[in-house]
Amino acid sequence: MIHERAGLPTQPSDWIDVAALERDYFEKQPNLSVPEERVRFGTGGHRGKASEASFNEAHIKAIVQAIVDWRRTQAPNGEPSVMLLGKDTHALSDAAQKTALGVLAANGVETRLQEKNGVTPTPAISRAILAGNRANGANYCDGIIITPSHNPPTDGGIKYNPTNGGGADLDVTNWIENRANALLENGNVDVKFVPFEEALAAPTTQEIDYVADYVADLANVVDMEAIRKAGIRIGVDPLGGAAVGYWKPIAEKYGLDITVVNDKIDPTFSFMSIDRDGKIRMDCSSPYAMRGLIGLKDKFDIAFANDPDSDRHGIVAPSVGLMNPNHYLAVVVDYLIKNRPTWSENLGIGKTLVSSAIIDSVVADLGRKLIEVPVGFKWFVPGLFNGEICFGGEESAGASFLRFDGTVWTTDKDGLILNLLAAEMLAKTGKDPGVLYAELTEKFGSPYYSRIDAPATLATKAALKKMTPDQVKTETLAGAKIVARLTRAPGNDAEIGGLKIVSENGWFAARPSGTEMAYKIYAESFVSEEHLAQIMKEAQEIVGEALKDAQ
Repeated sequence: MIHERAGLPTQPSDWIDVAALERDYFEKQPNLSVPEERVRFGTGGHRGKASEASFNEAHIKAIVQAIVDWRRTQAPNGEPSVMLLGKDTHALSDAAQKTALGVLAANGVETRLQEKNGVTPTPAISRAILAGNRANGANYCDGIIITPSHNPPTDGGIKYNPTNGGGADLDVTNWIENRANALLENGNVDVKFVPFEEALAAPTTQEIDYVADYVADLANVVDMEAIRKAGIRIGVDPLGGAAVGYWKPIAEKYGLDITVVNDKIDPTFSFMSIDRDGKIRMDCSSPYAMRGLIGLKDKFDIAFANDPDSDRHGIVAPSVGLMNPNHYLAVVVDYLIKNRPTWSENLGIGKTLVSSAIIDSVVADLGRKLIEVPVGFKWFVPGLFNGEICFGGEESAGASFLRFDGTVWTTDKDGLILNLLAAEMLAKTGKDPGVLYAELTEKFGSPYYSRIDAPATLATKAALKKMTPDQVKTETLAGAKIVARLTRAPGNDAEIGGLKIVSENGWFAARPSGTEMAYKIYAESFVSEEHLAQIMKEAQEIVGEALKDAQ
C-alpha cells in the first residue's frame, strides 16, 4: 500500500527532534533481555534507534571495543596498524563517531578520520583501506563506518570493514556481535574509553582528507576525459549525504559540467519528499524519495543521486526518468564488458539472486560466467578483492567494478562511480542508459519485476530465514511448473536466509531485511504484468502460510 503522501514534501510533523534523539542516545540503556535491544549485525552492520534503546552509546562502546578485541586475535598477521574511521550525515552519526573515537584512543589504536569533523562516503573508506594496504603491506589498515545507509533520520548504524576493504564476513560479525553483547551484559566495565576531546588530542588520532585521494584516483576507474570532452551536463543531488563535499572537487579536477542541485546537510532531511510508506528515507532508487531530481531530468543530459553514505546510486535519464536499479545494472554489465578491453575474459559477473534475470541473459550473451550469491554486498568481497569477478551488483542499487587495469577499486558498494559511469556511457555511445536498456529489451525481452516490503518482528524475520522448500506444497507457480526450490545460492552455495522459487517463466524470493525491521518479497515474470501480479499473489500466500506455521 502506497502512502497517501508518498512523493510529497515533508511537513514539520515528519521531522525528527535532533536534540531529543541525541539525548536518548546518551541516556537510554539497553535491556538485554529484550532481543531487539541487543547488538545484532545484519547485511549492513548493526542498526537501530536511540529512542528504542537499540542504538545508544552503550552499544557503540561495546561494538568498537569488540572490534578492537577481534583485531588483536588476528594471528599470524597480527593487529592492523591503522583504523580508518568515517561517518555519514545522519543525526546520530556524529555522536556515535565521537564515542567510537573515545574507545579507539583509549585502546591506543592509531586512527584516521576526516578533518574538520567532516563526513566520509563508505566507498572512500573502502578505497582508502585497499590503497593503504597496497602501499604499506596487506595488514596495514581496516575501517569503521558510522552509517545506517538510506534508513530514516531516526536511525543509526555502524559497520566494520576489515583489511580486504569490504563488509566483514559472517564469522567476523558473529564474533564481534557475541563479544559486544557479553561486554554489555557485564555493564561495559571491560570497555576502555576516554572523552572525545581527549581522544581527538591523542597522539594516536590523526585528522586527514579522504576527498583528495579518492577524487584523484577516479580516472583509473571511469573515463573522466571522455565525459569532459563530450561536455555532458550533469545534475547531482547528494540527498544531504556524505558525497556533498566530493562533487565540486570532482568537477574542478576533471573539468566537468556538474550542477549540485541541493547541497544542504540537515539531519532532519526535511528537504526530502516522503517515501512510499510515509517515512522520510533517503533512498535514491525510490521514485517517491527522488521526486525532486526526477522533476529536473530535462535540465540535464544525465542526473543522479546517492544515499547518505554514498554507496548506492540513482540514475535519472531524460529518456525514462528514474531508472529501475535492475535495468541500470543490466546496462552496466553490458557496457563494461564491451568497453573494458584490458579485462580478462575469465572474469565473472556477480549478482544477487533477487536481481533481475535479464542480467543472466546479458551475461550469457556476452559469454561470461554468472556468479549468483545471497543478498548482501559482502558476498562479492572475495571475488572483487582477488580479481575473480569484474563486477558485483545488487537490486537495491549497490554495485562496484574493477579499475581499467583489472585490479580492485573498492570491495564495498560505490555509488559515485556508478553515477559517473552513466555519464561515461552517454559520452561514449551518445545514448543515455534508458535508451541502452531499451535496446537490451529488444534483444532479450522485457521482464516484469516487483518488490514489496512489510513490517516484521524479530520472530517473523527468524521464521522467514528458516523457510524450507517443503513449505511450498504446490508444484506450479502462476500456472507454470516449478523447476527449482532454492535455500542456497547457486554461485557460492551460501544460505540465502530465505527461499527462492523458480518456475519456467518467473520466480519469487522471500527473505527478512538485513537492514530494517521488515521482510521482503521479490518477484519477476517473463510474461506480463498480469502474470507478475499472480506470482506475487501466490508468493504472499506461501509466505503467509509459513509465518502462520511459525506462530
